[in-house]
Amino acid sequence: MIILFVSLLITLIFSYFTIPLLKKLKANQELNRYLIDMHKNKSNTPTMGGILFILPVLVIFIILLISNKIDYSTNLITLLFVFLSYGIIGFIDDFLIIKNKNNKGLTVNQKLILEILVAIICFYLFMLAENEPLIWIHTLGIKKNIGFLYGIFILLVLSASSNAVNLTDGLDGLACGLSIIAYLVFACISYNTGWLEGYKEISLFCYALAGSLIGFLVFNKNPASIFMGDTGSLSLGATLGIIAILTRHEILLLVIGLVFVIETLSVILQVIFYKSFKIRLFPMTPIHHTFEKKGMKENDIVLLFYLIGITSGIISLLFAIVNNF
Repeated sequence: MIILFVSLLITLIFSYFTIPLLKKLKANQELNRYLIDMHKNKSNTPTMGGILFILPVLVIFIILLISNKIDYSTNLITLLFVFLSYGIIGFIDDFLIIKNKNNKGLTVNQKLILEILVAIICFYLFMLAENEPLIWIHTLGIKKNIGFLYGIFILLVLSASSNAVNLTDGLDGLACGLSIIAYLVFACISYNTGWLEGYKEISLFCYALAGSLIGFLVFNKNPASIFMGDTGSLSLGATLGIIAILTRHEILLLVIGLVFVIETLSVILQVIFYKSFKIRLFPMTPIHHTFEKKGMKENDIVLLFYLIGITSGIISLLFAIVNNF
């Protein structure tokens, strides 16, 4: 737990000096034209805030590895690789948005190519660590080796989880707070997966990232001084995905990240209904904007979703305990 407080403190200090610099550089994201009326007071808020928790956590773990305070494992390297690579993808996306002064960053195809490259490397590292390419659902007794197709599975999980957090990052503190809850849950789960090489280090990473996110939340809560941007949201989501894969809790991730799932499903259903029947199922998606449209205050929406996240997190932990993690 000490690492949580260390990363929190480092992030607070780093943020205190970095946020003014981002404001000076005018690293602001253009607001979606549909949100201008509701969020017009946020137009000058800098983005790319993901660097404020990505860099401190990476520096901490590099120092710990170099000083031999923690053990090296391929699983830990896989985790750090996903954390950094998706942060870089998000950073490029944010940079292009800021540079072009619109919401057009990386194209879908460009992002997909980068994600495929990451998935290929992940699959190689996954197999290098002598992990089996299994679709393994303990509760249902499903355990099937799918060979090289597991690389596609990794791609799907990383892409889905990164986009889910990205879609949720629409209100001050929402994605950040929910990610804190998810990483604390995975910290407990990871620590109890004693069969996994590097399980203690993965748990430490979850605690460190949770601490760093708590520090970031100080500046990201309403009214936000900075947004995490795609730099942060893509990295957070993909990292949750790879932790779920390494600990064999891919299905439980859907419960731990229940709000992320609800937000994503609202967008998918909206698109399906509109394309099929020319009907909007919700006033606006992701669904947190529907609550805004209905007149609910931003802080109240965030609090409601936090409560859902805490509840789903507790249920997930209880389920993991009953099933011996």
